[in-house]
Amino acid sequence: MRKHNFNAGPAALPLEVLQRAQEEFVDYAASGMSIMEMSHRSVEYEGVHNEAQALIRELLEIPQGYRVLFLQGGASLQFAMLPMNFLPSDQIACYIQTGNWSNKAIKEARLLGQVEVIAASDARPRRAPDLHELQLPTHSAYVHITSNETIEGLRINDYPYTGEVPLVCDMSSDILSRKVDVSQFALIYAGAQKNLGPAGVTVVLVREDMLERVNRELPSMLRYDVHVKGNSLYNTPPTFSIYMMNLVLQWMKSQGGLDVIEERNIRKAQLIYDVIDKSGGFYEGLVAMKDRSLMNVTFGIATEDLEQTFLSETKANGFIGLKGHREMGHFRASIYNAVTEESCRELANFMNDFAQRHQ
Repeated sequence: MRKHNFNAGPAALPLEVLQRAQEEFVDYAASGMSIMEMSHRSVEYEGVHNEAQALIRELLEIPQGYRVLFLQGGASLQFAMLPMNFLPSDQIACYIQTGNWSNKAIKEARLLGQVEVIAASDARPRRAPDLHELQLPTHSAYVHITSNETIEGLRINDYPYTGEVPLVCDMSSDILSRKVDVSQFALIYAGAQKNLGPAGVTVVLVREDMLERVNRELPSMLRYDVHVKGNSLYNTPPTFSIYMMNLVLQWMKSQGGLDVIEERNIRKAQLIYDVIDKSGGFYEGLVAMKDRSLMNVTFGIATEDLEQTFLSETKANGFIGLKGHREMGHFRASIYNAVTEESCRELANFMNDFAQRHQ
């Protein structure tokens, strides 16, 4: 029996995708071999590779003038690769600090150049900063923002206008969960292991004019322009992860695209937030209501003993991955695209029952 999987990443994948991968695992497209055994230069694999790029363009409605890259190293490598490519010694990188992952991006950038935090979120209940009137320093290289803080459960609802200064976004935990205007950004990056597929591949969308700014003194593997020129085939890519991502993208399209997926995600999140808000204080939301994530629902219970009991009972009832991150504590239900509405309803029902038994 499959569990109700609320893991934060690697996370749930659509059952239909897993079943199709199982069917094709040994013999892909009547080739007599697995996709994992093929050359990344083969016609069969390049078809998968190019289809995945095309589906990302279609689902996100990416305008002309952007390139889609499949890289390795996760978002964590992007924390360093971004300033390596785009932060000259005479410029300042601007960061918006909203939680754990933006903190890590800031830490890496500070190893490589000048960094200024231009806005920061408030403490518990955590709130997103006001981004309407940002003061950017002279000679700003770029502005970096994290769209959804996986650990805290905070999302950015409206992105700032940064004028001529490129806006860069880490969308690892909510890419393709809602509609977004890609033209607002000079570069978007996202690790795949939450909404896009298994761990191993990182998607980067980069506006073509940014490639003119790349630091040409970097090793080839760390240069965005090198990967663009090679269509993400400069070295052997994580072929199976890209194959799996392509299946997930096909599944998203078959569901009706981002309009349908976003509506479903709103319903899923509301099922759980309603329990928290109507519990009379038994459950405590950890993020201000207007800034709550649709992907990571964070909450606490009044006493440590009750939290341990809750965790024990959820595991016994088939709910996996609800323990909060070690730096945040409490609980977190990660409800990415592949987590079903039924799983969210079952969790909400359990939470109601638990509160009634322990209040």
